[in-house]
Amino acid sequence: MCGGRMRISLEQWQALVAVVEQGGYARAADHLNKTQSTISYAVRQIEERLGVGVFEVQGRKAQLTEAGQVLYRRGKSLVNESARLERAAGNLAQGREKELRLAVESLFPTDLLLRCLQRFADESPETRIELFESVVGGTDELLLGGHVDLAIFADGVPQGYTGDVLLRYRALAVAAPSHPLHQLQRDLSVEDLRAHRHLVIRDSGQQRQRASVWNVAEQRLTVSHKSTSVRAACMGLGFAWYVEDWIRDELESGQLLPLPMIAGAERWGSLYLVYPDPDGAGPGARRLGALLKEAAAQERGTDFQAP
Repeated sequence: MCGGRMRISLEQWQALVAVVEQGGYARAADHLNKTQSTISYAVRQIEERLGVGVFEVQGRKAQLTEAGQVLYRRGKSLVNESARLERAAGNLAQGREKELRLAVESLFPTDLLLRCLQRFADESPETRIELFESVVGGTDELLLGGHVDLAIFADGVPQGYTGDVLLRYRALAVAAPSHPLHQLQRDLSVEDLRAHRHLVIRDSGQQRQRASVWNVAEQRLTVSHKSTSVRAACMGLGFAWYVEDWIRDELESGQLLPLPMIAGAERWGSLYLVYPDPDGAGPGARRLGALLKEAAAQERGTDFQAP
């Protein structure tokens, strides 16, 4: 008790967060493996002890009040911090983790990533690795949701996090030699591109809230995998900007040719290594991060480094 008012327990904050995120008391009870009456009582205790209403009925649904929105945000932060603290303590207690979860933006060079994973596997064969090959918002959601131990982001780090630059990448505007854009036999503007199909790789996030800077035409073919997109480009189905690492063989064989753009033929960006909780990262996550940094440092000076 503090100042005559009882404190809110972590379990009560967890109940409130679960009700909001699961969409109701029954689902929150299932999610937390508790009875619905326990969840209802926990939320009621928060309201009584703080002297504010958390929910209000609007139509047939209960919505967060203005005060409830503040409590939910603060409660979620507290619950997340508690989970991070528990993971950190667990990592310190058990030594190297039994499993590592890694989210990697698809723009990161695959061969470099696999070499790092092979080195880590040689050192720690007992550690399982789950790799999420994500695109744009999918990487955000995996990190923010606490689903991964480390992540590689493209072109920026989510607010509230810090990251180390691993590599710079260059993407080229390309199309098959038979594509109509190459038949114009002149330098091209963005307006020329708008009349043709743009090949786009789908944002793997469910919310898809981050706007893409890659979309330039209304005509689009959106696919889930980079290999499908590259194959479509080779067949002449559209144009795209591809990271050189993806299309090195296709460029050398002449299946794809750079588009003669007046401006914008190249797009540069950066790839960042981010820990969801740097202080709580386990020895395995830190070792894998060190291997990625080492490999990226060796890779600099190649096509992935800006001029």
